[in-house]
Amino acid sequence: MSLFKEKKKGLLGGLFSAFSRVDEDFLEELEERLILADAGVETAEAAVEALRSEKGLKGEAVQEKLAEILTAEMEKAGAPQLRLNTKPSVIVMVGVNGVGKTTTIGKLAKVYGSQGKKVLLCAADTFRAAAAEQLGIWAERTGADIVRHGEGGDPGAVVFDACSAAKARGSDIIIVDTAGRLHNKQNLMNELTKLTKIIDRELPGVDREILLVLDATTGQNGLIQAEQFAKAAGITGIVLTKLDGTAKGGVVFSIAQRLGVPVKLAGVGEGADDLRQFNAREFAEAMVQ
Repeated sequence: MSLFKEKKKGLLGGLFSAFSRVDEDFLEELEERLILADAGVETAEAAVEALRSEKGLKGEAVQEKLAEILTAEMEKAGAPQLRLNTKPSVIVMVGVNGVGKTTTIGKLAKVYGSQGKKVLLCAADTFRAAAAEQLGIWAERTGADIVRHGEGGDPGAVVFDACSAAKARGSDIIIVDTAGRLHNKQNLMNELTKLTKIIDRELPGVDREILLVLDATTGQNGLIQAEQFAKAAGITGIVLTKLDGTAKGGVVFSIAQRLGVPVKLAGVGEGADDLRQFNAREFAEAMVQ
C-alpha cells in the first residue's frame, strides 16, 4: 500500500521548472531549498555534492537522481521493519505532547489485532489528566486488553503490572504509552530510562522497539528531541505523523545522518487505517515533486 494516498506537492518541485539543467546556480538553489525543508545542512551539502558530477542531467532525470540520493541518505539508518518476533514483544511509545502518540498506539493496536495478535495496552502516562481514559477508548475500539492505574500513580508500577499481565494472559504484543514529556525535563527523561529497565528486568530477552513519535512539521527541533530521547531510552525508530498534507518532515534526514535511527512508520491521516510502513523512496519522490 502506498505511503501517500494521493500525489503530494513537494517542497522542491518549482526548482526543476525554473532550471533547465544542473549548474552551479541550480545547485546553490537546491541547497537552500533543502535547508528550508528542514533536511539539515549536512544532508543538503551531501545531495549537492552528489549531483555536482551529474551536470549532464536535465528535467525529470534530475528529479530521479535527487530522489535516489535522498533515499540512500535515509536508508543508511536501517530498514523500516519492526522487530517483534518474541512472545511477548514490547513497543514503547515516546514523544512530546501533541504529536499524535496516543492515536498512533490505537492504530498499532488495530493493525496487530487484525492480524490475530493479542495486544495489551499499558497506560504508563499517569501524569496527564484523562490519558488512561483515552487509551481505554482505543482498547475498546480495537479489542485490546489494557493495564492502567489511577492518575498520578507510579508509571513504573504500571509497566511492572503490564509485564506480569502479559505473561499471565499470553499476550503477543505490549504497547506502552508514556508521558508526553518535554525533552528538556531531565526528571521525566530519567523516568523513561527507569521504565525501560523494568521491561528488561521483567521480560529479559524480548524484542523491544522504542519508537519516537514526531510531528512532520516539527522542523529541526525534532532533531533535538531525537537526540535527547536517544540518550534516555535508546530509540530504535521514528514514527512520522501528520504526513497528510504536502510532503514535509525533512528533519528525518538529519536524524538518519546523525543518530542512525530509521523512520519506521508514517501516519498519513486521522483514520484507524492511516498508518503505513515508511517507504524512503516514496517519501523522497514526494519531496522532489
